[in-house]
Amino acid sequence: MAAVAVAGTPVAPARRARLGENLVAFAPMPLRDPVAAMQTDPVVPENQRFCVTCHEPVGRARDGQPGRTQGFCSQDGTRYSFVPALAPGDLIDNRYEILGALAHGGLGWIYVGRDRNISDASTDRWVVLKGLINSGDADAMAAAVAERRFLVEVDHPGIVKIHDFASHPDPATGDVVGYIVMEYVGGRSLRDLALHSRDADGNRTPLPLPQVLAYGIGALPALGHLHDRGLLCCDFKPDNVIHVEDQLKLIDLGAVRRVDDERSAIYGTPGYQAPEVGSAGPSVASDLYTVGRTLAVLSFDFGGFSTRYADTLPARDDVALLAAQESYFRLLRRATHRDPPRRFGSASEMADQLLGVLREVLSAADHVPRPSTSGLFSPGRRTFGPHVATLTAPDVAASLPLPLVDPTDPGAALLATLTAAEPRQTIRALAAVERRTVEVSLALTRAYLEADDIGRAANELRAAAGEGPMVAAAGSAAPVSAAPGDWRLDWYRGLIALANADIPLARQLFDDVYAVVPGEIAARLAFAAASELDHDITGAQRLYERVWRVDHEYPSAAFGLARTLAAADDHGGAIAVLDEVPEASIQYVAAQIAALRLRLVRAGDAADLVDASARLERLRLDAEQQATLAVEMFRAALAWLGVPLDRADAARRARIGRSGRRVATAAGRVLDQPLTERDLRLGLERAYRALAAMQSDTLRRYALVDRANAVRPWTMF
Repeated sequence: MAAVAVAGTPVAPARRARLGENLVAFAPMPLRDPVAAMQTDPVVPENQRFCVTCHEPVGRARDGQPGRTQGFCSQDGTRYSFVPALAPGDLIDNRYEILGALAHGGLGWIYVGRDRNISDASTDRWVVLKGLINSGDADAMAAAVAERRFLVEVDHPGIVKIHDFASHPDPATGDVVGYIVMEYVGGRSLRDLALHSRDADGNRTPLPLPQVLAYGIGALPALGHLHDRGLLCCDFKPDNVIHVEDQLKLIDLGAVRRVDDERSAIYGTPGYQAPEVGSAGPSVASDLYTVGRTLAVLSFDFGGFSTRYADTLPARDDVALLAAQESYFRLLRRATHRDPPRRFGSASEMADQLLGVLREVLSAADHVPRPSTSGLFSPGRRTFGPHVATLTAPDVAASLPLPLVDPTDPGAALLATLTAAEPRQTIRALAAVERRTVEVSLALTRAYLEADDIGRAANELRAAAGEGPMVAAAGSAAPVSAAPGDWRLDWYRGLIALANADIPLARQLFDDVYAVVPGEIAARLAFAAASELDHDITGAQRLYERVWRVDHEYPSAAFGLARTLAAADDHGGAIAVLDEVPEASIQYVAAQIAALRLRLVRAGDAADLVDASARLERLRLDAEQQATLAVEMFRAALAWLGVPLDRADAARRARIGRSGRRVATAAGRVLDQPLTERDLRLGLERAYRALAAMQSDTLRRYALVDRANAVRPWTMF
């Protein structure tokens, strides 16, 4: 297998590669000598011999005799041959000299040759010849070749270059056979890499997930290039993708066809081909389906992928990788959905989500953040739950990121002028728009939400979805409805559900969004918050951690992770997460205060109290906040010593006061006070009096003075 490592980890003699946006480092894949790549004994194994017409097994062993490599199918009489038709030295079109057989494909043998028109004594131009059509009708063959001349114009670094088309009579039948002549790409196919992937004990193992994701990201631009030119690949699979040097190349264009082609034969491979191709024909969606299936085959032991699971995925809990990598599972599930409209809409969209999942997988493994700017969401508007306390649904609704405005929408220019407007001003401006676009209606939904007008927000969202009347100025036209399945509608429905405290509905809606955009941090964050609000602490913890590991610009995830860890009695883990909030973050002080309070809640020994004290002394807080936290700290220290603070039992108070003895002592100091009852009471008294002096409310000030008097140590005078 190719050497692979997380970016930043040395891999000798690796160099930085372009695959996976430089997030994954590969050892360079050297070019293979074409002579060394040729098969020495080019015969198709018996278990791979099938009739090209009825697909029944042919050429199999019988009665102890080996199967025939040439003959006729017993079912339909179709002639078959599993030995190369061309031999070394054969000359095709008086130009291409055959050197040998390279591999066997669905349309026959693939050969490596030399272009005599360009090669000379010092330089050889190696080419690959692949059977294109096998027909005794020369005119039909010529027409088919003419129809596929468009392949010569395909020019992309991730796609093998088509040089020419050639023809040659089959030596056995005399039928004219057409060949597509391509550049020689001397790397290794993804199938070959997968077959030779081994663990430390030499056992075969799937390729590492980061490597698989990087391959997906690297291959999708080539498919996108074809799609942009109205072409479909139709037969994407590990066999047809080569890793050469520091890039991937799609090497088999034999099945490529135009989007509007309704006459040509359709080629595909069971287990990879989308289920609707046989009835509805290929499409962009079916091409992306093949990418999803390829990723699955490369990343885990996918036994039965062409039979039992020919058009499904295994249950998530049945595959350890899928159980551990929820975002990846969701990506595969969308890419291979049985309903084509529910798959990814384009190669670039799928690549973006793959990249987001790759960042998540890598950061979860080594705790090194790999942030990026989302092309779908704004940053979070504010931090929700900036303390280790109860989370509220309205707080989450007001804080989550929002979908970005589609710049192609006719209303985008107007909305750009309102980004900093107060909600009521935005509502007045947009309600007067005569013809509302989808983006205008979504902006109104946002404004109504920010103005706490939930009813009108829901009405406007229904209008954007084409589900009901909109609230608009008299005479205004109905808006253009959002496309069916637009995930942004579910996002805003989720925000409205949170604002209405309908937690189960909000959770389901954000779950649906996460299924559509599994590489987006915002989707994971929203689903995490909704899960926490729905009391799924374990699920919320897992999602919060995945967000926080990728991007430290989302402190909401750090606070959420700390809350869920604390709820699971892992206070040390919660404090460690809060300590990861960068000092440059606006939430750094809030995180340190939360960590301080967690130390006080479950102080196990004096070291916890001393740590909390040191944190408070390091923070630059205003006087009132400092005094408030000092009160909390002294009370926690006294509670740790086992000292009752209410003094309800007067006799016991008197006994303690007369004794003049410390109830308990410990090494260390809290806010410069020794850990004794007397010293801590003196510190608490001073903190209460300092806090009282800052109060403008007379009753509040008197109450704090009374508390100071109640906690002061008893004396004889």
